[in-house]
Amino acid sequence: MIVLESTVVIWLAFILDLFFGDPRYRLHPIRVIGQCVTIFTGILRRAGLDGKGGGILLVLIVQSASVGTYLVVRLVAQQLHLIVGLGFDLFICYSCLSLKDLMEHAKRVVLALEAGNLPEARKRIAMVVGRDVRWLDEKGVSRAALETQAENFVDGFLSPLFWYMTGAILACYLGVSPVITGVSLMLAFKVASTLDSMVGYRTPEFLNFGRAGARLDDVMNFVPARLSVVILFAGALISGVHPLDGIRVAFRDRLKHESPNAGHPESFVAGALHVSLGGPTRYPDGIKDKPWLGEGSPDAGPEKIRTTNTLLIRSGWIAMVFFSAASILLV
Repeated sequence: MIVLESTVVIWLAFILDLFFGDPRYRLHPIRVIGQCVTIFTGILRRAGLDGKGGGILLVLIVQSASVGTYLVVRLVAQQLHLIVGLGFDLFICYSCLSLKDLMEHAKRVVLALEAGNLPEARKRIAMVVGRDVRWLDEKGVSRAALETQAENFVDGFLSPLFWYMTGAILACYLGVSPVITGVSLMLAFKVASTLDSMVGYRTPEFLNFGRAGARLDDVMNFVPARLSVVILFAGALISGVHPLDGIRVAFRDRLKHESPNAGHPESFVAGALHVSLGGPTRYPDGIKDKPWLGEGSPDAGPEKIRTTNTLLIRSGWIAMVFFSAASILLV
């Protein structure tokens, strides 16, 4: 019964995300976490704690505040009614999944490219990448879209799902609530991801201060990034691409990437779609000479973005089935 409860909650969150996408409002849990990062970053840096120690303290404060707030509100909701408590769990899970938004961002880029509106395509892709988009042509915009689609499949969907199911399974052995434990670990991952995106830069300002958040994000993405190759392979089998080439390229190129995790899904997508990703990339602070992933043409177009959307959405369904089956078999 307890396994069924946690599985139903995550499936409902997944369906809600597919139908409605990520809701946009001021008190969205991830936005609130971001505001906490901003507030405590300012406090710590003004206090002179702008090195590694301050960065570790920031991680501890934001993690404790985020997960602690969830647990307190969850306790109050539980006292009102069991359904209210589970509804709050569902709300948090739904807020932590962003597969639909990943698809929608890519679709907007595709529509702009197909309309021949390169400035609009640059504007759209600039919302989800950190590179200097002013110099990108159609092929460059498409390549940037493919890279962020592959990377964010892990960061925005697979990792939160992995940590939820991991927490639910561990809770069954520990004799505590699988749903509450799963949501707590899922939320902890989103805190790490938010910290990485806000302070995890390799700049003089954040190199030391943001290191703890960036390393925590690397650790929490480590297993999901590697699982993504298996999940994407299964998705590729039913998506009309090249799963064997994806596997071959992934095992050859996955460790070329600067990130310990992003290279896994990106190299698989490059191989499965017969394109090349990476290469020299212009950022606001200069050009970074990234290694090429894949062996196909670097001249991807909007049709490749559509194909990747299909691959990722089908892989998302497979991931849900995979983790649900694992929770039943392991408990």
